[in-house]
Amino acid sequence: MRIAKLASVGLFGLVVGLGVCGRAQTGHGPLEIKSGLGRQLYGLPDDQAVIDARKALAADPRNVELVLKLSKALAARRQYQEAVAVTSEGLKIAPDNADLYLERGHRELGLRQFSAAGKDLDMAARLAPGMLDAYYHLGLSHYFLGEFEGAAVAFARARALARTDDSLIDCTNWLYVSLRRSGEEAEAAEALARITPAVKNTEPHLYFYLRLLHFYQGQLTAEEVLPAAPKGPDDVEGELSFDTVSYGVGNWKLYHGDAEGAAALFRNVVKGEAWNSWGFIGSEVDLGRMK
Repeated sequence: MRIAKLASVGLFGLVVGLGVCGRAQTGHGPLEIKSGLGRQLYGLPDDQAVIDARKALAADPRNVELVLKLSKALAARRQYQEAVAVTSEGLKIAPDNADLYLERGHRELGLRQFSAAGKDLDMAARLAPGMLDAYYHLGLSHYFLGEFEGAAVAFARARALARTDDSLIDCTNWLYVSLRRSGEEAEAAEALARITPAVKNTEPHLYFYLRLLHFYQGQLTAEEVLPAAPKGPDDVEGELSFDTVSYGVGNWKLYHGDAEGAAALFRNVVKGEAWNSWGFIGSEVDLGRMK
Protein backbone atom coordinates (compact mmCIF):
# COMPACT_ATOMS: atom_id res chain seq x y z
CA MET A 1 0.00 0.00 0.00
CA ARG A 2 2.81 2.41 0.83
CA ILE A 3 4.61 1.75 -2.45
CA ALA A 4 1.49 2.04 -4.58
CA LYS A 5 0.73 5.39 -3.03
CA LEU A 6 4.09 6.79 -4.07
CA ALA A 7 3.27 6.60 -7.75
CA SER A 8 0.17 8.74 -7.42
CA VAL A 9 1.37 11.64 -5.33
CA GLY A 10 3.80 14.48 -5.81
CA LEU A 11 6.59 15.33 -3.42
CA PHE A 12 4.39 17.45 -1.18
CA GLY A 13 1.79 14.69 -0.93
CA LEU A 14 4.50 12.11 -0.34
CA VAL A 15 5.99 14.05 2.53
CA VAL A 16 2.65 14.50 4.24
CA GLY A 17 0.98 11.22 3.24
CA LEU A 18 3.77 8.84 4.18
CA GLY A 19 4.26 10.63 7.44
CA VAL A 20 0.73 9.59 8.40
CA CYS A 21 0.37 6.08 6.96
CA GLY A 22 3.90 4.97 7.80
CA ARG A 23 3.67 5.46 11.54
CA ALA A 24 3.60 2.39 13.71
CA GLN A 25 0.49 1.21 15.44
CA THR A 26 2.29 -1.38 17.57
CA GLY A 27 5.23 0.54 19.03
CA HIS A 28 7.64 0.24 16.13
CA GLY A 29 7.86 2.00 12.80
CA PRO A 30 6.74 0.76 9.37
CA LEU A 31 7.63 -2.63 7.98
CA GLU A 32 10.60 -2.02 5.70
CA ILE A 33 11.63 -5.39 4.28
CA LYS A 34 11.53 -9.11 4.78
CA SER A 35 15.11 -10.29 5.11
CA GLY A 36 16.69 -13.02 3.05
CA LEU A 37 16.39 -15.22 6.14
CA GLY A 38 12.64 -14.62 6.37
CA ARG A 39 12.58 -12.08 9.19
CA GLN A 40 10.37 -8.99 9.03
CA LEU A 41 12.46 -5.88 9.62
CA TYR A 42 10.90 -2.66 10.88
CA GLY A 43 11.84 0.97 11.03
CA LEU A 44 11.64 3.07 14.17
CA PRO A 45 8.84 5.57 14.86
CA ASP A 46 9.26 9.17 13.75
CA ASP A 47 11.34 11.40 15.98
CA GLN A 48 11.40 15.19 16.08
CA ALA A 49 14.12 15.37 13.43
CA VAL A 50 11.88 13.52 10.95
CA ILE A 51 8.84 15.61 11.82
CA ASP A 52 10.78 18.88 11.40
CA ALA A 53 12.46 17.77 8.17
CA ARG A 54 9.14 16.70 6.69
CA LYS A 55 7.55 20.06 7.48
CA ALA A 56 10.52 21.97 6.08
CA LEU A 57 10.43 20.07 2.79
CA ALA A 58 6.66 20.42 2.50
CA ALA A 59 7.15 24.20 2.72
CA ASP A 60 9.93 24.21 0.10
CA PRO A 61 9.53 21.01 -1.96
CA ARG A 62 12.12 21.85 -4.65
CA ASN A 63 14.95 22.40 -2.20
CA VAL A 64 17.44 19.55 -2.76
CA GLU A 65 19.22 20.18 0.53
CA LEU A 66 15.92 19.68 2.34
CA VAL A 67 15.31 16.48 0.35
CA LEU A 68 18.66 15.16 1.55
CA LYS A 69 18.00 16.29 5.11
CA LEU A 70 14.68 14.45 5.24
CA SER A 71 16.14 11.29 3.69
CA LYS A 72 18.94 11.21 6.24
CA ALA A 73 16.54 11.87 9.11
CA LEU A 74 14.35 8.99 7.91
CA ALA A 75 17.37 6.72 7.52
CA ALA A 76 18.41 7.46 11.09
CA ARG A 77 15.06 5.92 12.06
CA ARG A 78 15.59 3.00 9.62
CA GLN A 79 12.70 4.23 7.49
CA TYR A 80 14.52 3.36 4.29
CA GLN A 81 11.51 2.85 2.03
CA GLU A 82 10.43 6.44 2.49
CA ALA A 83 14.01 7.68 2.28
CA VAL A 84 14.37 6.06 -1.15
CA ALA A 85 11.03 7.50 -2.26
CA VAL A 86 12.02 10.99 -1.13
CA THR A 87 15.35 10.89 -2.96
CA SER A 88 13.64 9.53 -6.08
CA GLU A 89 11.37 12.56 -6.07
CA GLY A 90 14.40 14.76 -5.53
CA LEU A 91 16.08 13.29 -8.61
CA LYS A 92 13.10 14.43 -10.69
CA ILE A 93 14.03 17.96 -9.63
CA ALA A 94 17.80 17.57 -9.91
CA PRO A 95 18.56 14.57 -12.18
CA ASP A 96 22.32 15.20 -12.22
CA ASN A 97 22.82 15.57 -8.48
CA ALA A 98 25.52 13.14 -7.28
CA ASP A 99 24.55 13.57 -3.63
CA LEU A 100 21.03 12.35 -4.34
CA TYR A 101 22.31 9.28 -6.19
CA LEU A 102 24.68 8.56 -3.32
CA GLU A 103 21.93 8.96 -0.74
CA ARG A 104 19.47 6.75 -2.62
CA GLY A 105 22.09 4.10 -3.28
CA HIS A 106 23.11 4.10 0.38
CA ARG A 107 19.53 3.43 1.49
CA GLU A 108 18.94 0.82 -1.22
CA LEU A 109 21.84 -1.14 0.28
CA GLY A 110 19.93 -1.23 3.58
CA LEU A 111 16.88 -2.52 1.73
CA ARG A 112 19.01 -5.31 0.18
CA GLN A 113 18.46 -3.81 -3.28
CA PHE A 114 22.12 -4.31 -4.11
CA SER A 115 21.89 -4.15 -7.90
CA ALA A 116 19.79 -0.98 -7.87
CA ALA A 117 22.18 0.52 -5.34
CA GLY A 118 25.13 -0.31 -7.57
CA LYS A 119 23.58 1.57 -10.50
CA ASP A 120 22.90 4.64 -8.38
CA LEU A 121 26.32 4.61 -6.77
CA ASP A 122 28.06 4.14 -10.09
CA MET A 123 26.15 7.18 -11.35
CA ALA A 124 27.21 9.17 -8.28
CA ALA A 125 30.84 8.26 -8.94
CA ARG A 126 30.55 9.25 -12.61
CA LEU A 127 29.01 12.60 -11.72
CA ALA A 128 31.51 13.25 -8.92
CA PRO A 129 34.73 11.26 -9.50
CA GLY A 130 36.29 12.67 -6.34
CA MET A 131 33.48 11.45 -4.08
CA LEU A 132 35.00 8.86 -1.74
CA ASP A 133 31.62 7.79 -0.35
CA ALA A 134 30.34 6.92 -3.82
CA TYR A 135 33.15 4.42 -4.40
CA TYR A 136 32.94 3.13 -0.83
CA HIS A 137 29.24 2.32 -1.06
CA LEU A 138 29.67 1.04 -4.61
CA GLY A 139 32.19 -1.39 -3.14
CA LEU A 140 29.58 -2.55 -0.64
CA SER A 141 27.04 -3.16 -3.40
CA HIS A 142 29.53 -5.40 -5.21
CA TYR A 143 30.56 -7.08 -1.96
CA PHE A 144 27.03 -8.01 -0.90
CA LEU A 145 26.38 -9.39 -4.39
CA GLY A 146 29.42 -11.62 -4.01
CA GLU A 147 31.33 -9.67 -6.67
CA PHE A 148 34.48 -9.49 -4.58
CA GLU A 149 36.89 -8.47 -7.35
CA GLY A 150 34.64 -5.54 -8.29
CA ALA A 151 34.32 -4.66 -4.62
CA ALA A 152 38.10 -4.55 -4.24
CA VAL A 153 38.44 -2.22 -7.23
CA ALA A 154 35.85 0.18 -5.79
CA PHE A 155 37.32 0.14 -2.28
CA ALA A 156 40.81 0.73 -3.70
CA ARG A 157 39.49 3.81 -5.50
CA ALA A 158 37.83 5.00 -2.32
CA ARG A 159 41.01 4.50 -0.32
CA ALA A 160 43.01 6.43 -2.90
CA LEU A 161 40.77 9.41 -2.08
CA ALA A 162 41.18 9.06 1.70
CA ARG A 163 42.57 12.17 3.38
CA THR A 164 42.10 11.16 7.02
CA ASP A 165 43.04 8.17 9.13
CA ASP A 166 39.35 7.46 9.69
CA SER A 167 38.74 7.06 5.96
CA LEU A 168 41.92 5.05 5.57
CA ILE A 169 40.81 2.65 8.31
CA ASP A 170 37.29 2.25 6.96
CA CYS A 171 38.33 1.69 3.35
CA THR A 172 41.23 -0.60 4.21
CA ASN A 173 39.00 -2.92 6.22
CA TRP A 174 36.66 -3.52 3.29
CA LEU A 175 39.46 -3.57 0.73
CA TYR A 176 41.27 -6.24 2.74
CA VAL A 177 38.25 -8.51 3.19
CA SER A 178 37.24 -8.09 -0.48
CA LEU A 179 40.71 -9.18 -1.55
CA ARG A 180 40.65 -12.14 0.83
CA ARG A 181 37.23 -13.23 -0.40
CA SER A 182 38.48 -13.00 -4.00
CA GLY A 183 41.53 -15.13 -3.15
CA GLU A 184 44.12 -12.36 -3.49
CA GLU A 185 46.07 -13.02 -0.30
CA ALA A 186 49.27 -11.24 -1.33
CA GLU A 187 47.39 -8.10 -2.37
CA ALA A 188 45.39 -8.24 0.85
CA ALA A 189 48.60 -8.33 2.88
CA GLU A 190 49.87 -5.32 0.94
CA ALA A 191 46.66 -3.45 1.75
CA LEU A 192 47.35 -3.89 5.47
CA ALA A 193 50.82 -2.38 5.18
CA ARG A 194 49.43 1.16 5.39
CA ILE A 195 47.95 0.46 8.82
CA THR A 196 50.98 1.39 10.90
CA PRO A 197 51.10 2.16 14.64
CA ALA A 198 50.80 5.84 13.71
CA VAL A 199 47.29 5.31 12.27
CA LYS A 200 44.67 6.33 14.83
CA ASN A 201 40.92 6.75 14.66
CA THR A 202 39.10 9.91 15.70
CA GLU A 203 35.49 8.77 15.17
CA PRO A 204 34.62 6.33 17.98
CA HIS A 205 32.98 3.64 15.84
CA LEU A 206 36.08 3.35 13.66
CA TYR A 207 37.98 2.09 16.70
CA PHE A 208 36.34 -1.28 16.05
CA TYR A 209 37.46 -1.35 12.42
CA LEU A 210 40.97 -0.43 13.54
CA ARG A 211 41.00 -3.31 16.03
CA LEU A 212 39.80 -5.63 13.27
CA LEU A 213 42.72 -4.50 11.12
CA HIS A 214 45.09 -5.22 14.00
CA PHE A 215 43.45 -8.64 14.28
CA TYR A 216 44.06 -9.27 10.58
CA GLN A 217 47.67 -8.25 11.14
CA GLY A 218 47.99 -10.82 13.93
CA GLN A 219 48.38 -8.27 16.73
CA LEU A 220 45.17 -9.37 18.47
CA THR A 221 43.43 -12.73 18.87
CA ALA A 222 39.78 -13.32 18.01
CA GLU A 223 38.99 -13.52 21.73
CA GLU A 224 40.69 -10.19 22.37
CA VAL A 225 38.99 -8.35 19.54
CA LEU A 226 35.40 -9.61 20.00
CA PRO A 227 33.32 -7.15 22.07
CA ALA A 228 30.69 -8.03 24.62
CA ALA A 229 27.15 -8.58 23.41
CA PRO A 230 24.94 -5.45 23.42
CA LYS A 231 23.13 -4.74 26.67
CA GLY A 232 19.72 -4.59 25.01
CA PRO A 233 17.76 -3.21 22.03
CA ASP A 234 18.50 0.38 23.09
CA ASP A 235 22.27 -0.17 23.18
CA VAL A 236 22.81 1.18 19.68
CA GLU A 237 26.56 1.72 19.92
CA GLY A 238 27.04 -1.62 21.63
CA GLU A 239 25.16 -3.41 18.88
CA LEU A 240 27.02 -1.57 16.13
CA SER A 241 30.39 -2.60 17.53
CA PHE A 242 29.17 -6.15 18.16
CA ASP A 243 27.86 -6.51 14.60
CA THR A 244 30.95 -4.94 13.02
CA VAL A 245 33.50 -7.04 14.84
CA SER A 246 31.50 -10.28 14.95
CA TYR A 247 31.02 -10.12 11.20
CA GLY A 248 34.70 -9.31 10.67
CA VAL A 249 35.86 -12.26 12.77
CA GLY A 250 33.24 -14.55 11.26
CA ASN A 251 34.31 -13.51 7.79
CA TRP A 252 37.94 -14.25 8.75
CA LYS A 253 36.87 -17.73 9.87
CA LEU A 254 35.00 -18.20 6.60
CA TYR A 255 37.97 -17.52 4.34
CA HIS A 256 40.15 -19.65 6.63
CA GLY A 257 37.88 -22.63 6.08
CA ASP A 258 35.91 -22.59 9.36
CA ALA A 259 32.38 -22.24 7.97
CA GLU A 260 30.78 -23.59 11.14
CA GLY A 261 32.56 -21.06 13.35
CA ALA A 262 31.69 -18.29 10.93
CA ALA A 263 28.02 -19.25 10.85
CA ALA A 264 27.83 -19.25 14.66
CA LEU A 265 29.04 -15.64 14.77
CA PHE A 266 26.78 -14.58 11.91
CA ARG A 267 23.74 -16.09 13.63
CA ASN A 268 24.48 -14.07 16.76
CA VAL A 269 24.55 -10.88 14.70
CA VAL A 270 21.23 -11.42 12.92
CA LYS A 271 19.43 -11.90 16.24
CA GLY A 272 19.84 -8.17 16.85
CA GLU A 273 17.89 -5.10 15.79
CA ALA A 274 20.47 -3.06 13.85
CA TRP A 275 19.46 -4.64 10.55
CA ASN A 276 20.83 -1.71 8.55
CA SER A 277 24.42 -2.15 9.76
CA TRP A 278 26.94 -3.57 7.31
CA GLY A 279 27.86 -6.32 9.76
CA PHE A 280 24.22 -7.41 9.98
CA ILE A 281 23.75 -7.32 6.22
CA GLY A 282 26.99 -9.20 5.60
CA SER A 283 26.04 -11.85 8.17
CA GLU A 284 22.59 -12.24 6.65
CA VAL A 285 23.92 -12.52 3.10
CA ASP A 286 26.61 -15.05 4.01
CA LEU A 287 24.20 -17.18 6.03
CA GLY A 288 21.92 -17.19 3.00
CA ARG A 289 24.76 -18.42 0.81
CA MET A 290 25.54 -21.19 3.30
CA LYS A 291 22.05 -22.70 3.01
